[in-house]
Amino acid sequence: MKAETLNFFDRVYAVAKQIPYGRVTSYGAIAKYLGASRSARMVGYAMNGSGGKDVPAHRVVNRKGLLTGKQHFDGTNLMQQLLESEGIVVINNQIQDLDKVFWDPFSLQN
Repeated sequence: MKAETLNFFDRVYAVAKQIPYGRVTSYGAIAKYLGASRSARMVGYAMNGSGGKDVPAHRVVNRKGLLTGKQHFDGTNLMQQLLESEGIVVINNQIQDLDKVFWDPFSLQN
């Protein structure tokens, strides 16, 4: 992998580590915050490879609140279980009341 890709991944991890307990954000929101608004898929790749990096990847979902990265977690429902343990309601692989639990990375600037 190219050095700039690794640097981008490290920047993604730094943002993801700031997501508060009981909140979620989207791949696109992280990409936009990093000034790469068309790189939501690359943020997803970063989350897929975040194992062992102490990154709460379970708190990053798609823009509709779907648990699109769940296949990258050990166990059949680990991503959902982790979210539910934080008080987030998930039905049919989708976060309920997304607007209430959504965290905007731009809040880091305040």
